[in-house]
Amino acid sequence: MPEGHSVHRITRQFARNYLGKRVAVSSPQGRFAADAALISGHAMVDARAVGKQMFLEFDNGLWLRVHLGMYGAWDFAGEIKMDATIASANGRMGQTNQRGTILDSAGENSLHSIGAPRRTRVRMAESEKPGEVTDAFPPEPVGQVRARLLTDTVCADLRGPTACEVVDAARVAEVIAKLGPDPLNDDEVESEERFTATVRRKPTPIALLLMDQSVVSGIGNVYRAEMLFRARVNPHTPGRLVPDETVRGLWRDWVHLLRIGVETGQMMTMDGLDGDSYRNAMANRADRHWVYKREGLPCRVCGTNIVLEEMAARKLYWCPRCQA
Repeated sequence: MPEGHSVHRITRQFARNYLGKRVAVSSPQGRFAADAALISGHAMVDARAVGKQMFLEFDNGLWLRVHLGMYGAWDFAGEIKMDATIASANGRMGQTNQRGTILDSAGENSLHSIGAPRRTRVRMAESEKPGEVTDAFPPEPVGQVRARLLTDTVCADLRGPTACEVVDAARVAEVIAKLGPDPLNDDEVESEERFTATVRRKPTPIALLLMDQSVVSGIGNVYRAEMLFRARVNPHTPGRLVPDETVRGLWRDWVHLLRIGVETGQMMTMDGLDGDSYRNAMANRADRHWVYKREGLPCRVCGTNIVLEEMAARKLYWCPRCQA
């Protein structure tokens, strides 16, 4: 499932390429046709992400709400304006970015070249693919396209979302009110207090609380495992037994890691890397995580084999010694 950094990056793509433009909205698949008709022909006036959900506002007061879930993905085609976040991942955008980002010898990736729109087709999905040149515009729909958002220069196709619906402002407010704080949207001090108070009164294991979107928005399986290791917290510890200082530390680490994820397009959870170490970590998942997907391998700190277990039907990775 895409984590918070990915949804914020997709939202930036819409903000960069769609705001202020009239959008033809359709449903090649047919399942979204009635809702599409409500916003088609209207201009997009806002694009915002809250945790794992995205909200696109149109000039008639209606919003498109999208939750990608486990399998959803956006494909963009046309003259796509690449902002710094997208360029930093060299066109490989969204979700966990398993293919990695290739940096030059200076640890950079030509951010100074951002500017002219590039005619390309890029997929914002779990299975990342580099941009490919395409001459046909708009391209023919491929697969089960739930929704297509088309301007005169850019096309975005949505496939496989958990939620795709047109709602009014009241419904948007209702959905957001049920979500936990998002570091990129909410006041950091107030959000830290809200998160800490919620966690400290719950008997639920901290590993489950971090994945509960009503407690904190945007954290998924990768960030959950890495944050708990970085804090040296046993994932089974009830929230109310985690010390106040440690809970606040988890929140501050989420603020830190989310910003890195949005800026780089990677869930970089190892700090202090430089030179070849940083370039390797950006390029390869195996070099940028402490415990995620490292089951059976020795802990990078203590040498104990990393454990993989199932908690609430999701995989959990942790070190039984460092997080005792």
